[in-house]
Amino acid sequence: MNLPRVLRTAFLAVCAADLIALLADVDVAHTVLKPLLMPVLLAYAVASGGPRLLYGALLFGWGGDVLLLFDQDAAFLAGMGSFAAGHVCYLILFRRQGAPLPRGSMLGVVYCVVLTTTVASLWPDLPAGMRVPVAVYSVLLTCMAFGAARLGPVAGVGGALFLLSDSLIAMGVADWPALPQSDFWVMLTYVAAQFLLVQGALGERRAPWAAYRDMRAETRRSPL
Repeated sequence: MNLPRVLRTAFLAVCAADLIALLADVDVAHTVLKPLLMPVLLAYAVASGGPRLLYGALLFGWGGDVLLLFDQDAAFLAGMGSFAAGHVCYLILFRRQGAPLPRGSMLGVVYCVVLTTTVASLWPDLPAGMRVPVAVYSVLLTCMAFGAARLGPVAGVGGALFLLSDSLIAMGVADWPALPQSDFWVMLTYVAAQFLLVQGALGERRAPWAAYRDMRAETRRSPL
């Protein structure tokens, strides 16, 4: 049995079920399914032999997922803090495992423009107590999105989608006009982001049990 493949399929199945629940406006199902997403993705990362910092990022993501289920300012700030800790894990991982990005790259310029424009646009409409936390979080999130490109295009797209997902949430906090089915789009971009970041972090890593299986198979084929 290919355990990573089974767990990856399970994650995609939970994602699909949660997104369908959002489209169908079944809040109970979403409340049950959302906290399952990151644990299943974490199990996939562990089975695939991923780095420990990736586990930390996903655990903090799970904490943020659970806290954001509560419709309270304190829970929102705590959830944002949990996601921020996850971004720190990702940033350290990108620095250790990724390739250096060229200085002055256009990607960095684009992210700087996006950050400045987003914070400046949202600032007047954010609740007073949310302005500084959202601005600080936005800086950290943008750094994570930019740093994800160190692992290649797959993780780079994941970082960009994470930025998009959280920007949609911030627009809701600022009480801007929402997209139709906005919760669906927030979750779709979020789960896609986390999955692509995991894929980028795993790279060519293989689960230890898979390497052992291949070694045993090679031994059996070898002549005595």
